[in-house]
Formats: sequence, C-alpha cells, structure tokens
Amino acid sequence: MTDPVDPFVTHRSLLFTVAYEMLGSAADAEDVVQETWLRWADVDHAEVRDPRAYLVRIVTRQALNRLRTLSRRKEDYVGEWLPEPLLTTPDVAEDVELAESISIAMLTVLETLTPTERAVFVLREVFDLAYDEIAAAIDKTPAAARQVAHRAREHVAARRPRMAVDQQQQRQVLDRFLTAITTGDVQSLMDVLAPDVVLVADGGGFAAAAREPVVGSEPVAAFLGNLRRITDELEVSAVLINGAPALRVDAPEPWGSTAISLAVEGGRVVRLFAMRNPHKMQRLAEATPLQR
Repeated sequence: MTDPVDPFVTHRSLLFTVAYEMLGSAADAEDVVQETWLRWADVDHAEVRDPRAYLVRIVTRQALNRLRTLSRRKEDYVGEWLPEPLLTTPDVAEDVELAESISIAMLTVLETLTPTERAVFVLREVFDLAYDEIAAAIDKTPAAARQVAHRAREHVAARRPRMAVDQQQQRQVLDRFLTAITTGDVQSLMDVLAPDVVLVADGGGFAAAAREPVVGSEPVAAFLGNLRRITDELEVSAVLINGAPALRVDAPEPWGSTAISLAVEGGRVVRLFAMRNPHKMQRLAEATPLQR
C-alpha cells in the first residue's frame, strides 16, 4: 500500500504533466508515470536527497524512450496527428505559462522538435529546471544541455503562436465562432476567421476528418458549413481544453464527438484543431489535474 506522504504521491500530477508535455498523449503519459512508480518502488528512498528531481529524472528518461516508440507509430498514422485533448480546471487556465505550454497549438509545435530537444525545452522553459538537473535526465553534460535548449528555443520561437491572448478575448472569439457555425451565418464565420486560417483535423482513420490541413478562410468556412446539416442534433458546450476556452461537440453516430481548440491572433481565429479520433476522447469526461 502506498504511503500517503510518499514523494511519488506528492508529485504525481507534476510527473504526469512532464510526461504529457513530452508525449502529447495522456494514455502514454499514464504508462510512463506507472513505469516511473515501478522504478521508484525499487529505490532506497533514504538514499535520495531530492525526491522531486529524482522522480522528474526518471519520468523524463521513460518519456524519451516512449517518444521514440511514438515516432514510429505516427509514421503509420492515418491523416494528421494531434495531441490528445485534456479537460482542465480553471486554475490551469489562470497559470498563463502552464496554459500556454500545454495548449494544443504549442504541443503541435513541440511535435516538430527531436525527442531530446523536446525534453530539454519542456524541462527548462516550462518547469525551470537547472541545466545540471536536465543534463542528468538526458545523459548529457550541462554545456550540451544548454546548446540543445538554445536550439530548441529558436525552433519553437519561429513556429509558436505570435501573440499571447488573454482568456477573455479567447472566450469572445470562441463565442463569435460558435454563434456563426450554429446559425449558419457565413459572413459572420468569415469575419471571425483570419484570411490564412488553417484547420487541422485528427480522425486517425476511426472518424471522418480531413486527411490534410484545410487552408484559407473560404475553404475552412465551407468545411465547417457541413456541420450545419446536423445542427439540430448537435450538443455543443464551451469547455476548458488544455488550459484554454474550447468547444466540445457531440452528435449522433456516425459523427461522434469532436473537441475543437482555437488559436487566436488579432481577434480572429488563425488555427483550428479538431480532435475527432474516438481513442483520444477519454480525458474529456473529467478534468485532469496538472501541476508545474
């Protein structure tokens, strides 16, 4: 039986958050956390001076191993791959840095890093670990960890969303978007979409979804217009997904459920992420605790 004051229990949410940010998959993150527990159970805890750092080191190594497996799995994935969406609590949204780091938009950017770059970026930029701690987690020298961090920061800076948007503005844009698609007001929909908006959908071969990104306000509006055919049967709710206002859309089969996350700049939607793979919808029933 686990001791309720066991450091693993104390830091479990942190360990899950580290693993999830590295993997973009809650299911894989849970597996990594479980593997971390098994290794922690075999350690003489009295010999561990800093349990938090030790556990983060274990979870990072396990996540790096899992990342390599995931990269092979994604090569055979049908269509676009998006992170597994998490229902989150208001306190996550209030932590601006955490909310940005776990946003669907940011996680898709992190997908373009190498596994080591992603690990270093997450540990340094999100969790503010010292370079000697990061070096121990990735089996490199602190100097090498610094070089990897610099390279990862430049890569992310060139691809991340260009402007931070407060929750109120995001909610306002979300409301305009929701009203436009549910009323079928094409002009209002065009007004809320940036001219170069990109829609990425993930069905994984298990749900109907565009196999490639849809680019431009007119093609995206036409794509979203298909929702109008089943509007009367839709159940649409505003939720917090990955720390930001988003939509959950439920409809009768064969449509199923969709989690829609938005990236907003200048009062308009610049990115739409539509997660439709039913195997990625497990974390939308109950909020997942996250911690930095």
